[in-house]
Amino acid sequence: MAKHVVPDAKDALNRFKMEAASEVGVNLKNGYNGDLTSRQAGSVGGQMVKKMIESYENSIKTR
Repeated sequence: MAKHVVPDAKDALNRFKMEAASEVGVNLKNGYNGDLTSRQAGSVGGQMVKKMIESYENSIKTR
């Protein structure tokens, strides 16, 4: 198993994923979510990317 460079990163990413899922109306549960449709999973991933891009854009505006 790979050693994590930032041990808390996995928990933070899971919280981020749950927040993004909530924003797009997808109910995730802790653990396995194999019952999601491709559309639901894609909307969660898309929301995560959108938020990451917005965060980056905001960070470069404040430099």
